Amino acid sequence: MNHFMDMLNKHIMPLATKLGQNRYLTVLRDAFMLSFPLTMFGSIVVVITNLPFFNDATKATLTSLLGNGQNATMSIMTVFVTFGIGYYLSDSYDVDGIFGGAVAFASFLILTPFMMTTDKGVDVSGVLSLDRLGAKGMFLGMIAAFIAAELYCRFTKKGWQIKMPDGVPPAVSKSFAALIPAVLTLTIFLAVQAAVTGLFNVNLHDVIYEVIQKPLVGLGSSLPATLVALFFVQLLWFFGLHGQIIVNSVMDPIWNTLMLENLDAYKAGRALPHIITKPFMETFTVGLGGSGMTLAVVILMAFVMKKKQYRDVGRLALAPGLFNVNEPVIFGMPIVLNASIFIPWLIAPLIVTVLNYAVMAIGLVPAPTGVSVPWTVPIFFSGMLATNSVLGGILQLIDVVIVGLIWFPFLKMLDRQKDPLTN
Repeated sequence: MNHFMDMLNKHIMPLATKLGQNRYLTVLRDAFMLSFPLTMFGSIVVVITNLPFFNDATKATLTSLLGNGQNATMSIMTVFVTFGIGYYLSDSYDVDGIFGGAVAFASFLILTPFMMTTDKGVDVSGVLSLDRLGAKGMFLGMIAAFIAAELYCRFTKKGWQIKMPDGVPPAVSKSFAALIPAVLTLTIFLAVQAAVTGLFNVNLHDVIYEVIQKPLVGLGSSLPATLVALFFVQLLWFFGLHGQIIVNSVMDPIWNTLMLENLDAYKAGRALPHIITKPFMETFTVGLGGSGMTLAVVILMAFVMKKKQYRDVGRLALAPGLFNVNEPVIFGMPIVLNASIFIPWLIAPLIVTVLNYAVMAIGLVPAPTGVSVPWTVPIFFSGMLATNSVLGGILQLIDVVIVGLIWFPFLKMLDRQKDPLTN
């Protein structure tokens, strides 16, 4: 075991540290967090308009009255992500973030067809389709925003700016300073759009969606890929690195896209296409007491273990654990670098995730609808909100019992270990 830990510490941890400090992954994480309050609002609207005890007529009426709350937030999530990427990437280069965000968003729109085909096959010009601003346009939006912000910052850093006299108001001065970099960046994107459309009679939205987004989303929605991601979350946390932040920086674009596709299907009354989504990961992994599903561990420590040190940590960590904050137990037990509990820490989330996927795949429990539930919502309630069914909450309670059964023999072993400093 020690040899294995040393090998991981030598080869895996430096890579994980670099990923956690990577400029682009950090920007991507912050961009998604920019959209978080808006997606929460949209999710609340979806929950209200689809409460299970409403009949279809009531749901239709509420959707017509309140539906724009969701259309203006979750349905156009790519808008906020592209602006956020432009803003945070520019800011990381010490360039004015507001203009960087605006240029990134405008660059994405340049590549977006202002045309849609109706259900009757009629082409309508001068309009934007919601799916281009939501799930279908997510990956093109991220690619365009990163490239546009990089170009804008590079042009700015070269000093290609119009400098105004000192007496000019700052807002005017900044606008003129951004003029040349913005025009150059947008010109490049317009040239690319014209070339792709003129030479190949296609648009980059469809190309990126078919070539990059669909394969990645298909991979990310699979159970094996999810288990690999969870494995690294647990492994990184064991060494004291925030596994959730590091892994989510890579996986969030995929999981959020899957979430939006489920939401679109749910609103349209179609079968949900995915089980693995962002709400699945938040509700049925983190939502069981925090990273590692430690609510059961905290309960056992607080009320079953005999050593005072563990009882005290368990009781201290119980209240935060109910809201899925588990740093007190991770660092107080500690779980970090504690080889005695490495096995249950690693395997419990994997076993429970396989179970959750299986019961949803066979239809015993509904899959998450695409509604984004805050990760701090307590167990049972978060499961009901995510699946729009009491079965989601019941499944969470079963998960906690299973995690407790996996951990119990290892905690008893810790309880029996002789330590003169504990009771």
